[in-house]
This record gives sequence, structure tokens and C-alpha cells, in this order.
Amino acid sequence: MRRIGAAVAIAISGMAIEAQESTQRVDVVRVTGCLRRAAGDAWTLSGATDPVVITRENAATPPAAAAAAGTNEFKLIGIEEFDLASRKDRLVSVKGLLIKATPASRLNVTSVTTMADSCPAPKK
Repeated sequence: MRRIGAAVAIAISGMAIEAQESTQRVDVVRVTGCLRRAAGDAWTLSGATDPVVITRENAATPPAAAAAAGTNEFKLIGIEEFDLASRKDRLVSVKGLLIKATPASRLNVTSVTTMADSCPAPKK
């Protein structure tokens, strides 16, 4: 009897963990914005578009050139492998894992593509 009770308890806890993991999903997204250097070695993407979730259907689609700036700002992390200094103050498209947070969400960067040699004028 105790073994059956223990097996049921393990099964229920496994289902609870699985349900929790599915609600804490981290999306891979594409965001276009102006690459800025913050204090020290910190980098941000400012005037950024809303994140677009990358799916199998749109993964190969190149990022659209943003004619107008967005209003979002993201802190960039996992940037050691990318030469961001050569793209400073340029319009870039960033792919990465979106980590929603307050006051600023973060992007764990997986790729960076230069879109233009300068940033668009900020929205009014």
C-alpha cells in the first residue's frame, strides 16, 4: 500500500513540475534596434522593435529593415562571442532568448546582424 502511495505521489509531483516548466518557456526572438554601449562592458538595444518569436516557419526569413524606431529597450547578455564595438551606434537585428523582466527585459544573444550604418531617428 505504501509503495502505491509513493508511486502516485511521484507521478503527481512529476506532472506538477512539467506543468510549471511549460509556463516558464523562454522564446527565441528577433529584435531590431540601435546598439548602444552602457556603463562598462554593458550593451543595450534601444529604440527597439517589439520582439518577434522565431518559429520553424519564419526562421529562414531575413529581418526586415526597420524604417522607424521602436520604443523598447533590452539589456544584451551573452555577448562575449560578438564584436559589438564594431557595430556601436548602428541599427542591428539581434536574435536571442527573451528573458522578460522589470524594469528591463534581457536578450541572451545568439546572433547579431548589422542592418544600417546609423540608427533611425527616435519616435516622437
